[in-house]
Amino acid sequence: MNKTQTFRDLIVWQKGIDLVLLIYSLSKKFPKEEIYGLTSQMRRASVAIPSNISEGYIRRHPKEYAQFINIAFASGAELETQLEICQKLGYITEREYQKSSELISEIMKMLNKLSSVLRASS
Repeated sequence: MNKTQTFRDLIVWQKGIDLVLLIYSLSKKFPKEEIYGLTSQMRRASVAIPSNISEGYIRRHPKEYAQFINIAFASGAELETQLEICQKLGYITEREYQKSSELISEIMKMLNKLSSVLRASS
């Protein structure tokens, strides 16, 4: 059995990093007046996902880890809402919206599963 050595080995963390890169790429094209609005909020929310995964992992206590996974999950929900707003405002295309939504959905499912496993082990 392959044992996880570090948070970098977690697929959900790796996908979280991919999401950060995608959000930064998408938000570069937003109007300049959004620099302190949606651009900033979306970047913070996306960065919070892998950041909370890694912080929770490093604490090594299932209850604390689960709390950080729940924070990452909440950031994902926040980001889902912001992406929908961007799509409705025409800041991103339907294709960009679908690509980012699919990645977030995948991450959210993984976080939900991880949270369930951690709750069961604490």
